[in-house]
Amino acid sequence: MPADDDSLPGSEILFDEADCGLLLTAENGQIAQVNLTFCRWIGYRRSELVGRHIQDLMSPEGRTFHRTYWAPLMQIQGVIADVKFDLVHYNGHSIPMMLSAVRCESSAGIFHEMTLFKAEDRQRYERELLHARMLAERHLAKHLKDQRVMDITQDKLRITYAAAEDRALFAEQLIGIVSHDLRNPLSAIKMATELLGRREMDAKQAQILGHITHSAERAQRLVADLLDFTLTQVGRGIAVLPKPVDLHELVADCLDELSLAFPGHELTHLRYGQGDFTADSDRLYQLIGNLVANAVAYGAADSGVTVSSRIEDPAVIITVHNLGTPIPPELLKDLFEPMIRGSHDNAELRSVGLGLFIVREIARAHHGDVAVTSSLTSGTTFTATFPRTIN
Repeated sequence: MPADDDSLPGSEILFDEADCGLLLTAENGQIAQVNLTFCRWIGYRRSELVGRHIQDLMSPEGRTFHRTYWAPLMQIQGVIADVKFDLVHYNGHSIPMMLSAVRCESSAGIFHEMTLFKAEDRQRYERELLHARMLAERHLAKHLKDQRVMDITQDKLRITYAAAEDRALFAEQLIGIVSHDLRNPLSAIKMATELLGRREMDAKQAQILGHITHSAERAQRLVADLLDFTLTQVGRGIAVLPKPVDLHELVADCLDELSLAFPGHELTHLRYGQGDFTADSDRLYQLIGNLVANAVAYGAADSGVTVSSRIEDPAVIITVHNLGTPIPPELLKDLFEPMIRGSHDNAELRSVGLGLFIVREIARAHHGDVAVTSSLTSGTTFTATFPRTIN
């Protein structure tokens, strides 16, 4: 069995009865070692997991996350910390997990050491871990035979601290890479499509050109969400530049642009009240765009999307409503967290799950917040509320 191979790095730390799941995988995700705690969580025997790929246990969203974020980050940085995704139990239900991983090398090759926690047990586990550490330190002072365990624990802590220090630097590097290597080519593609659109072309050519334009715009939105998400992870938050704007005109202009991005979907604008307010218009475009894109992706294909703009002193309210399959109640409380998404319908229209997180951060940057209600009869409504004036 692979657990008997002393050449594999970190094999001595895979305690079967640990409160967390512990895995050792090859660089391609193939499981080399796994502890019994993880086997019990996921419903498989150890012999059924060893040799399989960790990706096989993930939900479709988790595999997308692994391909677009996890694997590239491990290659570039060699470490990931505190990321949330779903694994699929043997019986088919999803289990939310928190993961940290470290890339290591040995004579046997490159491996990933992984520590997993059930998301709902994370706080309880951290308290128990702190208590266990205190007991272990007293115990280790009396029993020299456990000194090796203490040394390994300290090494892990040093790696964790070093990873935390490196995350801010990596985020800055990632921002530079995305800004230069993705934004510029996407801008060039859009410019080229605009030039081509001025020429005469048949219906098929116009359709292909429309697909290219739509894909480039969608990629630009994904890049913007990724940049904002990266900034929030290093504690910088989303920056806003408030200026006087007209709420109704801003929403109307935004929907005019979105109607080009989502042809075939009726976008209706309802206006209530009058008056200007203070906000960052670009950020509100982004907020409305993410909510409308979410409504198009998750709403019923034969129904439109209704956006209302309302001014009620001293508040400004923007709502986005669609009909369709309601959001499951168990997802509502975490819906604005990163990597959280709803049903699997229209998966080709979805992003990696950052849109609603960015919406919440934009609302909070304006000293407001966002909420959601969802039912089969009334549909789904997202409501962003913030004050008319930002001090």
